[in-house]
Amino acid sequence: MTVPLVVVGCGGHGREVLTIARAMDVAAGRARWRLLGFVDDRPSEEHLKRVQRLDVPYLGGVAWLRDAPPDAHHVIGIGDPRVRRAVAARVEAYGTPAASLVHPAATIGLDTVHGPGLVAFAGARVTTNVTLGRHVHLNQNATVGHDCTLADFVSVNPLAAVSGDCHLAEGVLVGTTAAVLQGLRVGRDSTVGAGACVVRDVPDGVVVKGVPAR
Repeated sequence: MTVPLVVVGCGGHGREVLTIARAMDVAAGRARWRLLGFVDDRPSEEHLKRVQRLDVPYLGGVAWLRDAPPDAHHVIGIGDPRVRRAVAARVEAYGTPAASLVHPAATIGLDTVHGPGLVAFAGARVTTNVTLGRHVHLNQNATVGHDCTLADFVSVNPLAAVSGDCHLAEGVLVGTTAAVLQGLRVGRDSTVGAGACVVRDVPDGVVVKGVPAR
C-alpha cells in the first residue's frame, strides 16, 4: 500500500528527509510513499526554489495538514529539537499520524523500540536494546550503542557517537562528531557542542563543549 506523506519543513533538513523516503521506495522496488509535498510556515525564497527543483510541491503553511487526506502521514524535517517539539504539538492536534523513515543504509537493532516520527539517515547505526522516543532524529553516520535510551525529540547529528548505557533526556542535541561516553546522562534540552567529548553527566538546559566537555 502506498501511503500519502507530507514533509513538514522545506529547509535543508526537510529536503534530506525527503531523500530517505525516496531511497526506501528504491530499496523496496515499489512506491511505499506518495509524496504530497512540503508544508512550512515561513519558507525562504531560496528554499522554495530548491524544493521546486525536486519536483515536489510546496503546499502551504503547517495548517494545511488540518484538511489533509484522512490517510495522509507527516514526517517532521526540522533539525532543531525544540522547534521540532513545538511543531509536533501543532501537527498532532490536526490528527495526522507521524511516519517513521529509516534509510535502507541505516541499521537498527532488532530489539530496538521507537516511537512515531523516527528519522534515521544513511549510515546511522543503532545496536541492541535501545529505546528511541517520539520524533528522534539520527543523522548521517551517527551511532547509538547498546542499552541506551533516547527520549522524545533527541537529535544525534552526523558522525556523533553515543556510547552504551547512556540516557539522553527529551530535546537533547548531540552535535556533529561529538561523543557521549558510556553510562552517562545528558539532561533535558541540553546541547553537546560539535566535537565535544562528554565525560560526566550533563544537567538540564545547558550547552557543553570542548574536550572534555564543560
